[in-house]
Amino acid sequence: MPDVQLVLRSTRVITPEGTRPASIAVSGGTIAAVLPYDAEVPAGARLEDVGDHAVLPGLVDTHVHVNDPGRTEWEGFWTATRAAAAGGITTLLDMPLNSLPPTTTVEHLRVKQEVARTKAHIDVGFWGGALPDNVKDLRPLYDAGVFGFKCFLSPSGVDEFPELDQDQLANSLAETAGFGGLMIVHAEDPHHLAAAPQRSGGKYADFLASRPRDAENTAIGNLIAQARRLNARIHVLHLSSSGALPLIAAAKAEGIRITVESCPHFLTLTAEEVPDGATEFKCCPPIREAANQDALWAGLADGTIDCVVSDHSPSTADLKTPDFASAWGGISSLQLGLPAVWTEARRRGHGLEDVVRWMSAGPAHLAGLERKGAIEAGRDADFAVLDPEATFTVDPAELEHRNRVTAYAGRTLHGVVTSTWLRGVRILDHGTLTEPTGRLLDRNC
Repeated sequence: MPDVQLVLRSTRVITPEGTRPASIAVSGGTIAAVLPYDAEVPAGARLEDVGDHAVLPGLVDTHVHVNDPGRTEWEGFWTATRAAAAGGITTLLDMPLNSLPPTTTVEHLRVKQEVARTKAHIDVGFWGGALPDNVKDLRPLYDAGVFGFKCFLSPSGVDEFPELDQDQLANSLAETAGFGGLMIVHAEDPHHLAAAPQRSGGKYADFLASRPRDAENTAIGNLIAQARRLNARIHVLHLSSSGALPLIAAAKAEGIRITVESCPHFLTLTAEEVPDGATEFKCCPPIREAANQDALWAGLADGTIDCVVSDHSPSTADLKTPDFASAWGGISSLQLGLPAVWTEARRRGHGLEDVVRWMSAGPAHLAGLERKGAIEAGRDADFAVLDPEATFTVDPAELEHRNRVTAYAGRTLHGVVTSTWLRGVRILDHGTLTEPTGRLLDRNC
């Protein structure tokens, strides 16, 4: 074993082979070995014994809107990565929109990387964007290190990031298929949305009716057809409609290269509990009914849904007006995703091994982050230490998000992150964060 600087010991280490007592030997920021619990500590190494707290691989969140630069009053790399570290996340991928400029050319990517470089408390990578007029930019962006490309099939909510129609989607998919790239898709059909009743006001039922399940189901069905024809690799973002699960399962069985994610808010919040006027619960696609949520959990359990990521999409408080039609749509959950999902998972009989598969291993595999997502030799020594039995009540004032608007306010959740480690260095210790040490990630490295 190479020179070991740190041994992290716990009675509950979540490894790919299961949960067991273990001592994790760390050398040069990398896991050198996962040793028996009572293994002798190598000479010169520091022992950190966390007792019965669970040691998870650092979480990977592949769906984060940091909005920096350009809309940094909404969020920024400094605050977003602090919130992520406080929630046990050690790697995030930034979405290409809501920042100005959007990540749709190599020049724009370089602007964003320069802004993030000194502000990242955790490791950060970037998605590129696919627009109607930038097919020529996709290959250069891929060669420059983006992990794939995001597109919308319905309006994005910001003018600088227009959606693709079916012909434009086909052109972009043909291009990415040619070099093996991944297209990640906000899948809501614009025709179904246009036909749905649109009412302003504070009634959540009216907003829910304006984003019907058929909009998702139809868009996903069309996307699958395009991927089949072009042999393209696709990923469905923030699945909210359980009605699409049979389509996705059949596509996977057919061999179509499709993966899918859902989000903590779809798995832990229900339409029935959203108060009228409470637009902190607004997101697109929307939080749906309890029966729909049950089916999403079944899709997680059987592997139809591959991963759970935040879709952290913050805004300033003034944009969360009481009118669901005009309020900004997005839920901030970087800091709260792990305890929110763990609280519901344990209630439904799932264990921490399942949570790790959904929130660490799954997203890492999606993005091709081979050094992330598991506690095993050769991976980065990224860890989240969790007290799974501890509870806390969400106080927005204690969040690291720049704007402390949250749909989880006042909820009592299980699971307290006591420390977070990045490449063998503790970056969070009982709520206290170090200075930024995160790195910018490149798909090519």
